[in-house]
Amino acid sequence: MGLTASVLAVDAGNSKTDVAIVAADGTVLATARGGGFRPPAVGVETAVDKVADAVERAFAAAGVESADHVSACLANADFPVEEEQLRAALHARAWGARTEVRNDTFAVLRAGVTEPRGVAVVCGAGINCVGMRPDGRTARFPALGRVSGDWGGGWGLAEEALWHASRAEDGRGGPTTLARTLPAHFGLPSMYALVEALHLEHVKPARQHELTPVLFATAVDGDPVARSIVDRLAEEVVTMATVALARLDLLEEETPVLLGGGVLAARHPQLDDGVRDLLAARAPKAVPRVVTAPPVLGAALLGLDRAEAPEEAHERLRAHFAHSSPSGV
Repeated sequence: MGLTASVLAVDAGNSKTDVAIVAADGTVLATARGGGFRPPAVGVETAVDKVADAVERAFAAAGVESADHVSACLANADFPVEEEQLRAALHARAWGARTEVRNDTFAVLRAGVTEPRGVAVVCGAGINCVGMRPDGRTARFPALGRVSGDWGGGWGLAEEALWHASRAEDGRGGPTTLARTLPAHFGLPSMYALVEALHLEHVKPARQHELTPVLFATAVDGDPVARSIVDRLAEEVVTMATVALARLDLLEEETPVLLGGGVLAARHPQLDDGVRDLLAARAPKAVPRVVTAPPVLGAALLGLDRAEAPEEAHERLRAHFAHSSPSGV
């Protein structure tokens, strides 16, 4: 069968699942992509079935039946009890001798650092932050939205923009051009019309996320309200990062702060500059940078860490993902 599989790496997000089969020397034997991983919506077993489809295709392509270690970074693994529940569900599939589950933000962090040390803030549909040290210490937040103290993410930004725009139009709030640009995105004449369309689902609620780029474009054009929302997001990103650094006693050491997710990876100048300026003031030794590597790389590196693989294996693995997409296409 040739090379045996050392690591089955899984990065499972709400919208897609990426899988990689990795040999002990860091060679990627196969990759596969599957559907989204949403246990709260469909149940744990049905969600794991989605992962299983990608795993089985990757195993078949690699010519192996299992791996020594399963390293899975999963969306919706927000508390230790959820990590354990998901670990047990994955381990029951007998994909590997050992199974480890982490929140998917850890994959973004590990993908962007040369050792398991640093902090990552991910801002996509939601916002989350984790940190880790080589000794195994971690820092994290529940990241369940407002109920757990979070603000931000693409969904939250769109809601905030809608709130300000609605109040501007009906007189409860100050003026903002968001009252024009948000409904115009959907070809509607007013916020009243947009609110009605969202309420009656003439515009599907899921399309609300399309308003986040409109918010940033409106901010670029100088609208004070839009700019204040972007500034608030920069504040939230830096607050999460600084708290995580402090928890891990890393404020006094040069430490990478990785920025990931669609909102941060878009490199909006106002947001990007705001995050870097605030970090420089509050955590001068932090080294911010945007992560562009696929998160499945991070899940695989965490697996090689656990296997105590040599540095050459890590380098070979990184080289593979530097030259190919995670789905192998």
